[in-house]
Amino acid sequence: LGILTVVWMGINIFLFVRFYLFYDSGPQFFYTRQLLGSALAWARAPAAVLNFNCMLILLPVCRNLLSLLRGSFVCCGRTMRKQLDKNLTFHKLVAYMIALMTAVHTVAHLLNVEWYINSRHGRYGPLPGNLSIVVTCYINMCRHPTNGTNTLVSQTPTIFAFTTIAGLTGVVITLALILMITSSMEVIRRSYFEVFWYTHHLFIIFFAGLVFHGAGRIVRGQVSTDPPHNTTLCKDHPDKWGKISECPIPQFAGGFPQTWMWVIGPMVIYICERLLRFIRYLQAVRYKKIVMHPSRVLELQLVKSGFKMDVGQYVFLNCPEISQLEWHPFTMTSAPEEEFFTIHIRQAGDWTEKLIKMVENLPEGSQGPKIGVDGPFGTASEDVFDYEVSMLVGAGIGVTPFASILKSIWYKFKDSNPKLRTRKIYFYWLCRETHAFEWFADLLQVLEKEMDERGLKDFLTYKLFLTGWDHTHAAHVMVHFDKDTDVITGLKQKTHYGRPNWDKEFEQVRQENPSSVVGTFLCGPAALAKVLEKKCVKYSDVDPRKTKFYFNKENF
Repeated sequence: LGILTVVWMGINIFLFVRFYLFYDSGPQFFYTRQLLGSALAWARAPAAVLNFNCMLILLPVCRNLLSLLRGSFVCCGRTMRKQLDKNLTFHKLVAYMIALMTAVHTVAHLLNVEWYINSRHGRYGPLPGNLSIVVTCYINMCRHPTNGTNTLVSQTPTIFAFTTIAGLTGVVITLALILMITSSMEVIRRSYFEVFWYTHHLFIIFFAGLVFHGAGRIVRGQVSTDPPHNTTLCKDHPDKWGKISECPIPQFAGGFPQTWMWVIGPMVIYICERLLRFIRYLQAVRYKKIVMHPSRVLELQLVKSGFKMDVGQYVFLNCPEISQLEWHPFTMTSAPEEEFFTIHIRQAGDWTEKLIKMVENLPEGSQGPKIGVDGPFGTASEDVFDYEVSMLVGAGIGVTPFASILKSIWYKFKDSNPKLRTRKIYFYWLCRETHAFEWFADLLQVLEKEMDERGLKDFLTYKLFLTGWDHTHAAHVMVHFDKDTDVITGLKQKTHYGRPNWDKEFEQVRQENPSSVVGTFLCGPAALAKVLEKKCVKYSDVDPRKTKFYFNKENF
């Protein structure tokens, strides 16, 4: 994440150090430290970091806010937009920081409660013992649970946790956080998306507990008295407290709860985000066409009043007949120039399987199930026309944003659009099975013909890679090898077998474009993203006048 990560980490370190020193050396917490020792600072410093990160955690998932920011930063260059495109990565980083600080904060406070109790029983000497029996404006939270007197009581950290506001809300917050983080693991998110989706909505309980967590004010500092309490003189003579004018009984008070001030803004923004989603859900969506392609790929052509899109954007779909709450992201494969928007949906998980079965069982000519559409939202692929040269890499159904881009290019050439800055596109599509090529091959055939007719056949270089095949298929290809068109796709460009040699591909692009800025766009798995990002760095020239590669990846 570069600059954003450095700034974020710097603020976290600053907050931790500042509040650690404040509680570890502040004179108003001198007596508190006599009871709690260094655990006081170790509890409060993470709390400050938690406030900051709980303020941030909702913002990366406010999609409408990000789209608004993305649009407003068009004049500020691609660097800021690339930061916004990594919103989910940043969301995860913030979540990890919250988990780490929660662990430190919880352990420190468990120690604090233990030391409060031990001080109350006089196990740490006369000063902590005398501090613990101050009744009015007290310092020690472990007092008599009913009348607040100095009667000795048998109390444990467990009892304290379930009988105070801070304890109860802390338990609830921690349990909600554990469930949200564990259900966000990739293996669960991919195999049991519904588990991830529903447990993630525990954030409502998390934030509700967070707002009230500080109301107990269990950490208390010394407040001024008249006459003032001389700590330097009185700390060694607790027996004289209240008996001489220099040593009045010290008074203590808890700090004003601040967490709600950190999180109220993002909470309001997120509520507005959900309200906007609900309003969009209520807007009617009409089916223009439904097509079932091979390899269990469903094509939906939809019409919605006032809907405007750009290339490479995505929408969230909701089908109330399947689930009222679940929304799933899908990249649009249509071009902005078309009067409808298209989505291709591959069967991958329970939700898509149910939707495809519902569509397959529809009577001939009938409308599909009711569907809600939220969006469109911007992605890295929006920037494809900002580059003179673009490399588009799609894996499997990851070809969808590039379908939109290639269609839009076709319309721009058809209309002789003078604003088209792009002069060269390299397109790579990796698939495991031959059927996956079928629905997209028609578009490539149209583009191939259009470019030939306009004398621009060098504008689009595309390579299709089949990464999985059997001996029967290989024999069929060998028999028809001398044909002018490919036996799988019907295109002039023959299908390649196996995975691309990315060093060879990047070197070719660099040689053919010796002084260009090349945008590399991927919609595919994280493993491929790491490979391409390294190649972009490897083949970018240090000389700014020569070829430079910029990596961009789709994030949902």
